[in-house]
Amino acid sequence: MNERLEVIKAIESRNLEDAIEKLNALNPEIIKTSFHLHQQMLIELIREKKTEEAVAFAQEKLAPLAEENEALQRELEKTVCILVTEGLPNCPSRELFHNSQWIRTASHVNEAIHTSQTGEKGPELERLLKELIWTQNQLDEKTVYVYPRMNDFSTGQLIYRPE
Repeated sequence: MNERLEVIKAIESRNLEDAIEKLNALNPEIIKTSFHLHQQMLIELIREKKTEEAVAFAQEKLAPLAEENEALQRELEKTVCILVTEGLPNCPSRELFHNSQWIRTASHVNEAIHTSQTGEKGPELERLLKELIWTQNQLDEKTVYVYPRMNDFSTGQLIYRPE
């Protein structure tokens, strides 16, 4: 449990090198199979403007992980989109550079560690609620969208914010 928290803390503090080192000691198989960890590595290559390295990394590491999964393919396309639209303020994938992406990556890695240690997948409802909160926060940042927002998770009641 302690090692798992150390990996998550390293990711949340944006220290991928340390996180990978700790994760490798804990369970090297997760590094090979974690799409979201590799996605974060790609995002960092893009952030560092290492375009050729980023393209090669996406082709060699991420594409095979997303091959059989449509949702991961969309995630990969969204990430690679940054390479094409870099520098544009309205790039639809800019949120991948926000702190919330690191938290999302940590959550996915945490779930992978938990699954590898216990053999059972983490609570689906908890993951879905976190994803809902993250998505609502992204929509709030854009402030262009009017959407039904769930503020009370215990009742599921939706409220509509005026424009």
